[in-house]
Amino acid sequence: MTSIANVPRRRALTAARTAVSMLRAQPFSIGTATAVLVLGMLQHSLFATPVDLLRQTATGFEPVAEQGQWWTLLTWTLFAPDTATLAVDVAAILVLLGAAERLLGTWRTALAYVVTGVAGAVAGISLQLLGSGSGEFWTRSTVESIGLNPLAPIAGALMAASGSASALWRRRIRVLTLMLALVLLLYSGQPTDLYLLLSAVGGLALGVVLRREKKILRWVRGSQHEIRVMMATVVAITAAGPVVALATGSHFGPLAPIAQLLLEQAPHMPELARCEALHVTDSCVRVLTLERAANPGAVVVSAAPLILLLVAAYGMLRGRRFAVGVAAVVNLLLGALGLFYFGILPVSGLPFVIAAPTGTHWEVTLGLSLATLIPLGLGIALILLRGNFRVLPSRRHTRVFLVVVSGVAVVLTAAYIVGGLALHDTAFTRAVGLRTLLGDVLERFIPIGFLRHESVEFLPTTPMGALLYFGIGPAFWVVLVGATVWVLGEQRSRKPQGTMAQVRQRLNEGGGDSLSFLATWPGNAHWFDPLSRAVITYRVVGRVALTIGGPFSVTGSKEPALSRFAQFCTDNGWLPVFYSIDSKHEGFFRSIGWHTMVIAEETVLRPATFEMAGKKWQDVRTSINRAQRAGVRAVWTSYAALPLAHATQLTEISEQWMASKGLPEMGFTLGGIDELRDPAVRLMVALGEDGVVHGVTSWLPTFRDARVIGWTLDFMRRRPDSFNGVMEFLIAETALRMRDENVEFLSLSGAPLAHTAATVPDGGIERILDYISGTLEPAYGFRSLLNFKRKFQPEFHPLVMAYPDPAALPVIGLALTRAYLPRLSLKNAAALARGKI
Repeated sequence: MTSIANVPRRRALTAARTAVSMLRAQPFSIGTATAVLVLGMLQHSLFATPVDLLRQTATGFEPVAEQGQWWTLLTWTLFAPDTATLAVDVAAILVLLGAAERLLGTWRTALAYVVTGVAGAVAGISLQLLGSGSGEFWTRSTVESIGLNPLAPIAGALMAASGSASALWRRRIRVLTLMLALVLLLYSGQPTDLYLLLSAVGGLALGVVLRREKKILRWVRGSQHEIRVMMATVVAITAAGPVVALATGSHFGPLAPIAQLLLEQAPHMPELARCEALHVTDSCVRVLTLERAANPGAVVVSAAPLILLLVAAYGMLRGRRFAVGVAAVVNLLLGALGLFYFGILPVSGLPFVIAAPTGTHWEVTLGLSLATLIPLGLGIALILLRGNFRVLPSRRHTRVFLVVVSGVAVVLTAAYIVGGLALHDTAFTRAVGLRTLLGDVLERFIPIGFLRHESVEFLPTTPMGALLYFGIGPAFWVVLVGATVWVLGEQRSRKPQGTMAQVRQRLNEGGGDSLSFLATWPGNAHWFDPLSRAVITYRVVGRVALTIGGPFSVTGSKEPALSRFAQFCTDNGWLPVFYSIDSKHEGFFRSIGWHTMVIAEETVLRPATFEMAGKKWQDVRTSINRAQRAGVRAVWTSYAALPLAHATQLTEISEQWMASKGLPEMGFTLGGIDELRDPAVRLMVALGEDGVVHGVTSWLPTFRDARVIGWTLDFMRRRPDSFNGVMEFLIAETALRMRDENVEFLSLSGAPLAHTAATVPDGGIERILDYISGTLEPAYGFRSLLNFKRKFQPEFHPLVMAYPDPAALPVIGLALTRAYLPRLSLKNAAALARGKI
């Protein structure tokens, strides 16, 4: 009873300790949040109306440049215009400014908060002052606009703190903050949005001075996983831009007119009649365009591309190349439509085009150019980076998608033309013919924002006419979005079936080697021997078919399968190369006239006899003792079972490791974050008492009769500031655990292109690969890794490469380089050759 009664007290004490710890870690952010909250609660008692508050505390061109209210450069960041915004601002201060304070320290964060808030407003007002002198259109439209925005100094402080963050979070903070600020400016366009963007840019520059560790500025490479996350986020942010404009109710941004069309009420018929009488003015252009939005179908057509981009962004997060294709096509299409309707059409002089009103300013052209260049640039970037998205749709789903979408487009187009001809003089404001319908049908599928410069040739007057005019566009986009969700959903939820189901079944049966589980990785193909149950995993690079390990099968000799696979490759015009295959097959290859060479040496431990006695084990024992003194324990788990905080740290550690390399992330026989997610893969995590992940290793299973008989080391990452020997600790703990579980072997795998001193290169391909290995050594440390594994006194099992034609050695070497480094650029390759990496 006593212990139960003490539970509330213990919880209260824990909460108090947490509050005290938080106060010590981020006193400035807590103090700032308190001040903003108190000021927000008192503002209605101090000021008679919100207008009085704005006049005294909000900043802008008029208060500062004309009225001399310089104090508003400070107060604009301390007040919120309404209670809803106040709640958001307080939460942002506690979370985002608190994160900045933990990275920078209290006084640096306070300095960054004040300096960037003031500097952003000063820089923005200075630009407005320059614009007003030249009659710039946006400045004249916003000269009387004033505002409050505590998010600006938060963005500035966060950007300043990004210089002290890890590579993963530095990239995320900078890209997301700048993208969000840019979207706000482009779609909302308030002066405070400009001040926010300038505060963020100022924070980026200030961070170079304020960061605690002075490092040389350099570009760091992201892993494939991080590139997917960032590109998906960018696509989602750009898709959400019009929603931002609608939510803020502001329409000063250069891209706001497109979003505005979704918000405005349809014009009254008298207004439309006056416009149709050729009273072409700014308001008439708007009225004619909005008349197209007088039906929900037009709103659906305008919103559908944004919804499709959000769906694609979700698929990109999961590595779906199909989603990349959809996002790229949509962005390129939007860019091309913008170029045609905003650039070419207004100056074409065609009779049905509403010419731009006189007095148009260059800023309008700039805004419309942005509406074109942003989606075009994003579409091109997605195409260039598509190789980072490795999950492909099935051919069946791709065919069905193309047939359904194109078929629906053709049917709807035909229905519009045939139906329009049938109702040509009864359903529209004027009689329409075949030529008119053909010229109009494509625009039924186009978002109305692009049609602002075209006069309305005819409108429906009957329900059937409205169904044709407003109905075919939404029907097409609904089908397109639904078909995209279907394809992506099939990839997301599809359980192993067909080929992959057979691969996993035969892996469970056994008969494979330590690399057999790599057959489950994306990007690999599988050959099933028609005369036995043997399976060979391979990857075609150029015209070379590189296998990964040897065949796995529990029945019969494997060597006949090797011959049949070689013939299969020859029939397809590929050069067969057996890579990382067990050296026991060397005699067979020599008997058929092939050549072999040792390309790695697998290091194997036998858990049953694993002991750490003797001087040779001193380093390993010391590592275990260090872990015990530091309160670090080894946790055997799977990726799915990791708490979110631990999984996030694991990703961060991997990104920090990648940032330290001058070359792209390697693949082929080396796994990354994505390969950890397989339910059969296990992790050994070094976890501190405070929840900090110090290091992680991943282990791939080898089966016999559906039972795991061995584990193979794949992924190795350590936190840069973790204790020395964390990897030794994790491997030793894994070996001890496997000894208790009666596992037959523990493979530390083979370091690619590295071997012991006993295997001296004496042939052409040996010298080529030895050169590649030596070139990659500074960046990836394969030879150092092999020396590291010697600490565990392993058995050495040679892994060989078998190839039929020595004349093809240059092609084989190039294929191996492309297999391991598919994202290697010409610049990186040149730097490698010069030894600059």
